[in-house]
Amino acid sequence: MRTAPTRAERQARTRTELIDAAERLFSANGFNPTSLDAVADAAGYTKGAVYSNFSSKEDLFFAVYERRVKRFLDDLGPRLAESEDVTEGVLGVIAEVAERRGEDDGWLAVFFEFWTHVLRHPEYRERFAAIHSRGADPFVTALERFAAEREIELPLEPRELAVSFFAMGTGLSLEQLTQPDVVDARVAVGVQRLMFTLLEGRDGSGLPTQTTR
Repeated sequence: MRTAPTRAERQARTRTELIDAAERLFSANGFNPTSLDAVADAAGYTKGAVYSNFSSKEDLFFAVYERRVKRFLDDLGPRLAESEDVTEGVLGVIAEVAERRGEDDGWLAVFFEFWTHVLRHPEYRERFAAIHSRGADPFVTALERFAAEREIELPLEPRELAVSFFAMGTGLSLEQLTQPDVVDARVAVGVQRLMFTLLEGRDGSGLPTQTTR
C-alpha cells in the first residue's frame, strides 16, 4: 500500500521544485531581475514557502550553484580519475564543458552577474569561494597524478595551477559569450592542450627544459 509522503519528504520536494524554478528564471532573466515572488509563482508555491527554505535570494542562488557543481563533480569528476591518460581525460572534460557552455549561455551570463554581485557584498564571498573551489578539486588530483606519472615538478602548487587553468577557462567562457565566432570548444581545448604541453616539457628542476640548436 502506498503511504503518504512524510513531512520531511514534502519539504525536500518543495525545496527541489523551488531550486528548479529558480535555476530556470535566473538563467532566463538574470539574478537582479528575478524576484522571489516570481520564483514562488513559477514553482507553484507562496513566497512564504521560499522563505521557509531560503534566507534570501542569494541563499537560493547558492543552492542552485551548489547543485550544479555537485552534478559536475558527480558526472565528470570520475572520468578524470578513471582516464588512462591524464591529459586526454582533462581535455575531454574541458571539451564537454565548453560545449555545454555554448548551449547554456543563460546560466553562464547569470553566473558572471552573481560573481560581480558577490564582489560588492563581502559577506557572500567566502561561501561563493568555497563552492567555486570544489569544482577544481578533480583537476587538482589530475595535476598531481600528471606530475607523478611524468616525474616532473610543477611550476606551482597543484591547487594554484588548477585555479589558474580554471581562470583561463572562465575568461574564455566570457569571450565565448561575446565572440562565439572566435572562441568555441575547439579553442578552449587547444589552449589547455598548449598548457599541458608546456608542463610536460619541464624537467625535474621545475624549470623549462632548454632546447639546443
